[in-house]
Amino acid sequence: MPRRIYEGYAYSDAARAECIWPLPDQTWPELTDAETTEVAIVGGGFTGLSAALHLAQSGAEVTLLEAHVPGWGASGRNGGFCCIGGDKIGLGAIRQRFGVAAAQAYFNAQRGAIDLVDDLLSTHGIDAETHSSGELQLAHRPDILPTLRAERDLWAEYGVDATLIPQQDLADQGASGTFHGGLHVPLGFALNPGRYLTGLATAAANVGALIRANSLVQSITRSGSTYKLKTPRGQLTARKLILATNGYGADGLPDWLTGRYLPLQSNILITRPLTEDEIFAQGWTTDLMAYDSRHLLHYFRLLPDRRFLFGARGNVRASAQGQAAMRARMRRDLAAMFPAWVNVETPFFWSGLVSLSRDLLPYAGPIGDWEDAWVGMNYHGNGVAMGTWVGARLADLAMGRDPLLPIHARPLPRFPLPSIRRSYLYPAILAYRLKDGPVT
Repeated sequence: MPRRIYEGYAYSDAARAECIWPLPDQTWPELTDAETTEVAIVGGGFTGLSAALHLAQSGAEVTLLEAHVPGWGASGRNGGFCCIGGDKIGLGAIRQRFGVAAAQAYFNAQRGAIDLVDDLLSTHGIDAETHSSGELQLAHRPDILPTLRAERDLWAEYGVDATLIPQQDLADQGASGTFHGGLHVPLGFALNPGRYLTGLATAAANVGALIRANSLVQSITRSGSTYKLKTPRGQLTARKLILATNGYGADGLPDWLTGRYLPLQSNILITRPLTEDEIFAQGWTTDLMAYDSRHLLHYFRLLPDRRFLFGARGNVRASAQGQAAMRARMRRDLAAMFPAWVNVETPFFWSGLVSLSRDLLPYAGPIGDWEDAWVGMNYHGNGVAMGTWVGARLADLAMGRDPLLPIHARPLPRFPLPSIRRSYLYPAILAYRLKDGPVT
């Protein structure tokens, strides 16, 4: 039987009840009968919708099954950072492990992922409230500055003109706070993920992809050259299969997936709209995507409507009590990092599941030894661009094309003792908090 590793709260509407991002307002039909298709896709987030769109554009018959509605999961409740990312080890470590050529190909993929999102927004006329010329990494301690200098030099090797900003110049950049310097990397942009997902789903449906909502896949079985996907009220038979559930997957669905991903809760706090006086009092006037240098990082940006988005990770308990405790922690962190906003109301808070791999790299490739079956997952909290790009590459695979997958298609290792892998998070988070030091 399929098994999820968190309590039911993590997979309930309660976890996203206060999310400000819009879900598609279309009424998507449920799978209520026995249907057939060429390609079945499980999951209606960035990866699944991108795969559906690209497949349908290529003339394939495709049906997407979503347990709720498109964008309900992590894709529709993230911070909206369309940026470089997908791994948690960095280009330097990737180059050491896989070589110069593979690292360059991976960087090209990351840059291409950003360009793909930009192209989709333009091609399909999606107004996703885009802003921000790249992202700003901020040093939370003085001893982080040498690391930022090294990162600047590494970016230069890949043709990226990253700018190191001394502490005394942060205020001039509209980035005042309790930081000790920053690195501006001019790659990527911010967007409203709900609007982007709505546009993707609409575009995919317009070119012929069938989207079935409220159709939780309960089992996947291989029968000869076909796959049978059972839902509460229907069954879908397909010749090819794409799995795009990421952190919302389930062990045993299929067996190969068990232990090859580790969901982690990411949380977002939103202020009420700030007045111009409040914005200038704090000195945070930039619209750049930003994050600090902690292992358990905070990520934040000033939204176009002048609300402030403040995100963080580090909550292992998936319950109303756990969510309330994380909300209180983040409220304290926001006040410590941006003291002028200590009394600003924060009426919205929600959580979602990102997904990690054991080797801290994204994956796009076969589902074990199953023929004509692929999965894309483990974006380590950076799935806006990478998930979109992986979806397009999975579509290539399903169409018989041979896409460049620089590191994504390596063998995907399992976590040891996979049934208890969530428990690894407790000591890891404690250790990271000790390394990061107090939030000031």
